Amino acid sequence: MRRQLGTVASLGSRQPSVREQELNRPFVDRVLDPTVAWFVRLGRRFTPDDGVQRIKSRLDQAGNPSGWDADRLLGVKALAALVGLLCGLVGPPLLNASALVWIGCIIGGFVLGWYAPSIWLYDVAARRSQSVRRNLPDALDLLTISVESGLSFDAALSQVATKTTGPLAGEFLRVLGEIQIGTGRVEAMRALAERTDVPELRSFIGAMIQADAFGVPIAGVLRVQAKEMRVKRSQRAEEQAQKVPVKILFPLIFFLLPCLFIVILGPAAISAIEMFSRPR
Repeated sequence: MRRQLGTVASLGSRQPSVREQELNRPFVDRVLDPTVAWFVRLGRRFTPDDGVQRIKSRLDQAGNPSGWDADRLLGVKALAALVGLLCGLVGPPLLNASALVWIGCIIGGFVLGWYAPSIWLYDVAARRSQSVRRNLPDALDLLTISVESGLSFDAALSQVATKTTGPLAGEFLRVLGEIQIGTGRVEAMRALAERTDVPELRSFIGAMIQADAFGVPIAGVLRVQAKEMRVKRSQRAEEQAQKVPVKILFPLIFFLLPCLFIVILGPAAISAIEMFSRPR
């Protein structure tokens, strides 16, 4: 009897409407997710297929930052472009700017908002590549010592990955993980070369692939590669040192010399003005 009464009561109870069911959903599911999907579709509409591939390649070079993929970057680009466009539309009228300045602000805000995330991603990838290039000679020295002490190449690579820090150690750990799940060593090393934009690392990987193909002892190849990387690091440091005079020229001309002239010639100019302004 109780079960029958409960069934009758449930049949007579009011079912929630579609609107109530929709409002009972979380705010993220109702508003944020559709908005993000709309911006992603908008970004993909204005980005060609090769542009999406370039973004994916740049993300690989940047180390695939946590939570970032091509769709999210495209959505951020579309959102930033829209924000820049709105700023260009609202800002100049508040400052009583001319129509030409207004149009320039609209175009500039849109372009700046669209390319700002790409510039940020390029900067992250460039700094990561510099870190890999800087740590590569020391890593090869440690790898050479480990191989010459009797370890296999994979064990030596594991030692380098665990004893060092930085992006290069992370890439070596990823190579070891790919080898452990069944990927061949050559394929894993080639994938590493494709993920990075460091010519020195690609040269080292090419030499290791050739040594594995022709049966050359790895210890000798590693010794030669480590020596070559140290020479390249020294040459790169000398090149950077030679660029310093050229880079410091423009700040010296436009910032330091005017201040120096003001300090030195300022009192003399004031004295000359006072002397010539005296009544005769």
